[in-house]
Amino acid sequence: MGPWWALWLILTLPPILEGQISAMSQGFPQMTSFQSDQFQGEWFVLGLADNTYRKEHRALLNFFTTLFELKEKSQFQVTNSMSRGKHCNTWSYTLIPATKPGQFTRDNRGSGPGADKENVQVIETDYNKFALVLSLRQTSSQNITRVSLLGRNWRVPPKAIDKFICLTRTQNLTKNNFLFPDLTDWLPDPKVC
Repeated sequence: MGPWWALWLILTLPPILEGQISAMSQGFPQMTSFQSDQFQGEWFVLGLADNTYRKEHRALLNFFTTLFELKEKSQFQVTNSMSRGKHCNTWSYTLIPATKPGQFTRDNRGSGPGADKENVQVIETDYNKFALVLSLRQTSSQNITRVSLLGRNWRVPPKAIDKFICLTRTQNLTKNNFLFPDLTDWLPDPKVC
């Protein structure tokens, strides 16, 4: 496979993945606008569903937060913080806005050639209580689908959880693909890092 094939792949993959996000979020209205300034700030990750997760992974998920900081050109600097015992793990990346409201591409420029392509779409949010986020990532060996349930605090309306489950079903994810952090010992005011 020569350089022409690689060029074709680079030019066609983002529109293909963008089409996949639209098709894979069936049953949810397409966002007509997205308020980046209202979306920015701290979110708690209350639930994850991913086609690579299995039951044995459930013990690995501790509670964590995601901070969306609005930068120039409507880009988000995203910083995740997860506690692991007495340690705090953090990881960051940049989301670059795409053509549709609430849709982004993860910036992998610093990851080197052949880095995974990832498209992220805010499917639904009220900005104050919850958000549903769909992520599609193409690796060299598989397509990874992830749905995240985010909350501004540790409690979200029951309808948000119903919407999370509904969205996961549209992605062909089952209850075996779900991870929820165990907050039993941390409520009502868990501290992350």
